[in-house]
Amino acid sequence: MKRLIVASFLIPVFALLSACKDDSPSIKDDTGTLNTSVLSDTSPEITEADLHRHIKILASDEFEGRAPFTEGETKTLNYLEDHFKAMGLEPVNGSYRQSVPLVEITADANSFAASITQGEDVTDLRYLEDITVWTKRVRETIHMDQSEMVFVGFGIVAPEYDWNDYEGMDVTGKTVVMLINDPGFATGDPALFNGKAMTYYGRWTYKFEEASRQGAAAAIIIHQTKPAAYPWEVVTGSWSGPQFDLLHPDEGASRIAVEGWITEAVAQAMFKRAGTTLMEAHAKAIEPGFKAFDLGQAFSAQLNNTVRHANSANILGMVEGTERPDEAILYMAHWDHLGIGPADASGDNIYNGALDNASGVAGLLELAQKAASDEEKPRRSMVFVAVTAEEQGLLGSAYYAANPAIPPERTVAAINMDGINLLGPMADITIVGWGQNSLQDDLIEAARTQDRTVEPEPTPEQGSFYRSDHFELAKIGIPVLYADAGVMSREHGRDWALAQREAYIRDSYHKPSDEYDPNWDLSGAVDDLELYYIVGRKHAQGTDWPTWYEGSEFRAARLQSKGEGM
Repeated sequence: MKRLIVASFLIPVFALLSACKDDSPSIKDDTGTLNTSVLSDTSPEITEADLHRHIKILASDEFEGRAPFTEGETKTLNYLEDHFKAMGLEPVNGSYRQSVPLVEITADANSFAASITQGEDVTDLRYLEDITVWTKRVRETIHMDQSEMVFVGFGIVAPEYDWNDYEGMDVTGKTVVMLINDPGFATGDPALFNGKAMTYYGRWTYKFEEASRQGAAAAIIIHQTKPAAYPWEVVTGSWSGPQFDLLHPDEGASRIAVEGWITEAVAQAMFKRAGTTLMEAHAKAIEPGFKAFDLGQAFSAQLNNTVRHANSANILGMVEGTERPDEAILYMAHWDHLGIGPADASGDNIYNGALDNASGVAGLLELAQKAASDEEKPRRSMVFVAVTAEEQGLLGSAYYAANPAIPPERTVAAINMDGINLLGPMADITIVGWGQNSLQDDLIEAARTQDRTVEPEPTPEQGSFYRSDHFELAKIGIPVLYADAGVMSREHGRDWALAQREAYIRDSYHKPSDEYDPNWDLSGAVDDLELYYIVGRKHAQGTDWPTWYEGSEFRAARLQSKGEGM
């Protein structure tokens, strides 16, 4: 019988995952430690067999979905550290582990209460069916009583776009209600924000951050599948159960007290009570000069929490450079997934995270093995980092960015893997964050060796560039490459590949059905990983520094970190 929990957000991957429960290899010997045979069978080259083997183990039920603070975390960290040691990778700054202090806050679903009040009328909200809320304040009890509700459009303050949804409205102590994504996506106008492509202003993380800066007591996002890029089930699966955050000195006091989502149906009823419609409110919100307005209703909530403090860890290993060891190329992938949570219709409640992101970790291990086995050692160091708590808001990578093992000004570039290609050989490979930096040119050059093209991601409206760990490194100026498997299958064509992508998001993303399938064709993943190795190796052997393009929002941070003129 399986048990329960879960966590957050999205990756740009595309595969129709068939749920496949097969017998995983024995991971422990009779003493409960990792079998040494697990470490001894890998090839020095990147192979499909090794990728299958790593994914099968990491996504097995025995690893319980790899959530922080669980036995699954312990097994995962041991597995990664033992592999790095067996490969001959060196520890970074004396250790394979970077301790990441986290706090876990779990709301009691049985005592949860939330409601919207208008005059004498009270609408009770059902947990997970109508609303999903949590707190990042380290408190055992959060009580909110009759907080005035205000519609703030998209909840954006963007001076560079001459846009301020809060202008003229004091929301101190109030509950702000907002739309997901940004006005550019909502209108399709290429002159508004970034047009179809989501900006960071469209991300839920930004919206909660801005609500905190504005002094709101609570922030509620209206869920709509298309602009969110995932269904309501992803919201309930990702934000129920234990919620994690980095351990901050103020214990989250600077955060809003309540963060959450409501369904579109709840929002429609709310706007109807306010004498308008969701459609009319949306139409106002996309107009420049939008003015926030009171909804004439109040929000109440009661959260009773269990709080736990503990350390998770990022796992690091290094092939030290022979000439400039203090300069490094970074490869990264997040090892965590959602653990155990609400059961699906079949009764399965282990969120195995095979594609997201056991597959990316398998790719990281294969690249590390290849680098460690290469007879010609790199001139610059090659560092491999498996980060924790990505699913809770890029926490492991945020901690690394604040406490980098290699200083940002000495980190040449970073290559991130969040899901790998499960669909076989592709005629192309896509870049998430097209036009950001010169690593794009390096990938184009490398792809020619496989007779492949490099294309922009097909769904920039999903904001995938802001949804994975490379984003935290970009914010401190490190040039990053985040590529995704192509959408032109050599065997089946583009429409087929896009259909697999859509099916994964619909059927398996952040669900128990994201399970290992031995029938996956990982030959295309081998091709992609070879390209990542070529790009990284080029800079590990070279002396140049990749650069952010003019106009990138991350260029200034790089120039500042390297002491160059702005």
